[in-house]
Amino acid sequence: MEKLREELSVFLSDRLYQIIISNPRKGGDAFKIKIRPVMVKGALWFQETLWKGTQVFHENYEKERMRERVLALMKSDFGQLEAQSMDGRLLALVSRKGRVTVKRRTGGAQASPLPELSHNRTKQYLLKEDETIPFLVDLGVQTREGKIVRSRYDKFRQINRYLEFVEDILPTLKKEGTVRIIDFGCGKSYLTFALYYFLHEKKGMDVQITGLDLKTSVIEKCNELAEKYGYKNLRFYQGDISTFQEDKRVDMVVSLHACDTATDYAIWKALGWNARVIFAVPCCQHEANGQIRNDVLSPMLKYGLLKERMAALVTDGIRAGLLEEMGYETQVLEFIDMEHTPKNILIRAVKRENDRDRRPDERAASVDGKGGGASAQIPEICRMAQVLGVEITLQKLLRHDGGAV
Repeated sequence: MEKLREELSVFLSDRLYQIIISNPRKGGDAFKIKIRPVMVKGALWFQETLWKGTQVFHENYEKERMRERVLALMKSDFGQLEAQSMDGRLLALVSRKGRVTVKRRTGGAQASPLPELSHNRTKQYLLKEDETIPFLVDLGVQTREGKIVRSRYDKFRQINRYLEFVEDILPTLKKEGTVRIIDFGCGKSYLTFALYYFLHEKKGMDVQITGLDLKTSVIEKCNELAEKYGYKNLRFYQGDISTFQEDKRVDMVVSLHACDTATDYAIWKALGWNARVIFAVPCCQHEANGQIRNDVLSPMLKYGLLKERMAALVTDGIRAGLLEEMGYETQVLEFIDMEHTPKNILIRAVKRENDRDRRPDERAASVDGKGGGASAQIPEICRMAQVLGVEITLQKLLRHDGGAV
C-alpha cells in the first residue's frame, strides 16, 4: 500500500477531477465511492459520495484523513481505484489475496480544464446554518457565531428533516385558537425546542407544547432553558407515558424514540384524545420479538438478528395498520439516513377529514371485528398479526375499554 499512499499524496490536490473506488471485495451494501475536491470556506477539502444500497451519502474530509480513509477502504473492502487529474490517471488493483498493483499514466495538463471546486451541495434548511439560534447554541449544536459544530452536523440535519415533516402537516394543524402538542419521551429535547421555535417564532402560531420524560434532571434543565428563552408556552414534566393525563384538547402527539411498548401507549393516548396528527419514531421493539412464530418463516426466524429486525418491522406495520383502521391517513417514512441511526422509521398519521368528529371508541370496536354483528370482519392487519403469533400492546389497549384513555 506504500506505493498507493505516495500516489494519493500527489493526486489529492486541487488538480484532481475525481477518484472512483469500486469492485467491492466483501458482501457489504456499499458498492461505489466517488471522491472530488471541493472548496469549503476557502479551504480545500475532499467530498466523498458513497453509494450504499439504494441510498447515497456525502462526507467531507481534509487531505490527510481522505488519504488514510482511501487506503483503509482499498485494504479491506474494495478491489479497484481509478483517479483522474490534470496531471494524468492512476489505476490501483487489489487481488483477492491482497496483492496491490499501482499504475500511473501522465499527460495532458496543458489542455485540461481546471477541476470544478464549488461545493454545490448546500441545502436550504428551514433553520439556516448562518443564523444564531439560542437553543441550538446551548444544546451544543451551534457556536455563538452561528456556525454549526462539525461533530453535531448530523443532529442539525436531523432537526431540519424533522421540521420538514412538520411543515407538511401544517394545513391540518393551523386553525383558530391554541394548538396543543404533547411530546412523549422528549429526552434532551433538541426536537421539542426546534418544534416550538419553528411553529411559534418562525410561523407565528399560537402553540402550547408539553414535554414528558422519566428523567428528572433532564426535565429541570429543559425548563430552565425554556424560561431563559422566554418560551412561556413550552413546559416539561417528569412522568410516565402510560399514566399521563390531559383534560384539554390535544391536537398533535409526538413520540420520538420511546422504547418498546412506550410507543404503543403514546399512540393509544393520542387516539383517546382524537389528536389530529401523530408522529412516532419507535425503537427497541422487544415485545413482538418474544412472540413471533410461523412455520413457513421458521428457517429465517432461527437467525436472531433477522428475527429481531423482522419483529421490529412487523410491530411498526401493525401500528401503522391500526392507525389506518382508526381513521388516520398513515405513512411510514425514513426519518434520517441509515448512516446516522438504524432507528429511522417515522410513522406519520393525520386524521382523515371525515373521521375527525367520530369517537375513538367507535373506531376501536372495529379493530377486533366487534360492534358489527355477524358481518363484522377482523382487519387484515390483525389477521396478519394472528398468523405471525403476535399481539402487541397497542392491540391490547384498543381492545381494553374500547380505546378510551
